[in-house]
Amino acid sequence: MPYIPNLIFIIILVLGVYAFARNVSKLKRNIKLGQDVDVSDNKPQRWKNMAMIALGQSKLMTRPVSGFLHVVVYLGFIIINIEVLEIVIDGILGTHRIFSFAGSLYAFLIGTFEVLAVLVLVTVTIFWLRRNVIKIRRFWSAEMTTWPKKDGNFILYFEMILMTLFLVMNATDLDFQASNSGNVISQYIAPLFSNYSESTLHIIERAAWWLHIIGILVFLNYLYYSKHLHILLAFPNTYYGKLQPKGQLNNLESVTNEVKMMMDPNIDPFAAPAEGTPEVPAKFGASDVQDLNWVQLLNAYTCTECGRCTSECPANQTGKKLSPRKIMMDTRDRLEEVGRNIDANKGTFKPDNKQLLDDYITREELWACTSCNACVEACPVSIDPLSIIIDMRRYLVMEQSAAPTELNNMMTNIENNGAPWPYNQMDRLNWKNE
Repeated sequence: MPYIPNLIFIIILVLGVYAFARNVSKLKRNIKLGQDVDVSDNKPQRWKNMAMIALGQSKLMTRPVSGFLHVVVYLGFIIINIEVLEIVIDGILGTHRIFSFAGSLYAFLIGTFEVLAVLVLVTVTIFWLRRNVIKIRRFWSAEMTTWPKKDGNFILYFEMILMTLFLVMNATDLDFQASNSGNVISQYIAPLFSNYSESTLHIIERAAWWLHIIGILVFLNYLYYSKHLHILLAFPNTYYGKLQPKGQLNNLESVTNEVKMMMDPNIDPFAAPAEGTPEVPAKFGASDVQDLNWVQLLNAYTCTECGRCTSECPANQTGKKLSPRKIMMDTRDRLEEVGRNIDANKGTFKPDNKQLLDDYITREELWACTSCNACVEACPVSIDPLSIIIDMRRYLVMEQSAAPTELNNMMTNIENNGAPWPYNQMDRLNWKNE
């Protein structure tokens, strides 16, 4: 029965890829629940941003130590997994190291992979120590509850195990070790298995091989449930990231059109809307995830929960409740809840008497924001928490007239006096004396 292992491998591979495809389909559906937004402008700059920020990880290097360590893990993990192509072909065809015919090139690649595997192991260990022993503050904030804490460690353990399996697989491969070519690290691990028989070494090598590829498939499907989904989504997220100056807020088109009509003396306010005139939106601003645009929902899924945004937030630093990271985590959690609702109701969302506003994000958090854009500047993958905060504030102001008293007083003064201060037009300069 020589083909049974190949058949088992193909079944496992197909199941793993199918599960991943289902997760990707669900992810796309959830993101498309958001409102449409045009982000087709300035494609050269968008490609440049993706290359520099997602691939080159330029924004991570603003904190050189952690940035350099992340680059090592990222490049090491990605480059080492090039070998997955050989594993897949070997698994399907029943061959063993099918690319070894490349000779010195193959030896160079495998040797490079082994060095990178050790670097990844060392770096991941440092990350684990930073998170669990040194306990860097941003990893232990209030929103970092049981699951977010565990998730960060699960990924580190995954990487440790996968790198160890790769090195053990090479160290116990007798033919590979006998060639003495490319085994730059595994040759020092092989002596640990010197007391084992040839048949036992073959079993260990095969077990490491199987566990390595199964582990990669499990890791691939775990990504959907993890903050490490950014491994995939960082690329589209940086491509579709905001290109306008950070201090420039978008205007609601419906509000702009309304103001233009009010300022135009030739328009009859009581006339029926002309054909082709945009309809008044059902809701101003956002109170739930479906009111946000799809780029904002992509932002939520891309969030790495690294906490750089929160650590830079002046409101958070002064003890206020706001945490930009929590804004993104809450948005993603609510979006996942909506997705599960749709799944349970056969493709239709059934109102659940819940929404993003109040049930996840409080009004206190929204009004604590100073709109300074520090969180946007700090994010290593171009996430924009401020845009969600602004849209939810718009809902509170334009739909519920629920702005803080100080803001309501200011807007009333502007409406009545043409200035934020409580003086009529004749006395508007009296503010100088206060």
